[in-house]
Amino acid sequence: MKKFIATCILTCAAVGAHSLANAADAVKSQYKADVAAADADYKTAKAKCKPLKGNEQDVCTKEAKATHETAIADAKAKRKTKDANKDAAKTTNDADYSVAKEKCDALKGAEQDKCTTAAKAKYGK
Repeated sequence: MKKFIATCILTCAAVGAHSLANAADAVKSQYKADVAAADADYKTAKAKCKPLKGNEQDVCTKEAKATHETAIADAKAKRKTKDANKDAAKTTNDADYSVAKEKCDALKGAEQDKCTTAAKAKYGK
């Protein structure tokens, strides 16, 4: 009877370890799929920016890059723990600030200063 119980315990442990390995593979596969989708979306968004000129093109490119960086950070956060979630939030904040700053470049004088100050306040810079 003791051998039977020991065999059952070892079998359950082996199945459990195998399930964990499969779960890790699934997480890794999902991460790769998320990154591939983010890369494809970035290429598409960047292509839409090509016909634009001047600051409009700069803003469009920054928005595309910000969206890409956010998607990558979110994919990492799904894969990892609290630290990755913090990192994802910081990356998103930095990307959004970059876009806001680029939009302020189109303005002049006091409007530009006001816009830049508002962006710094909003994104904690």
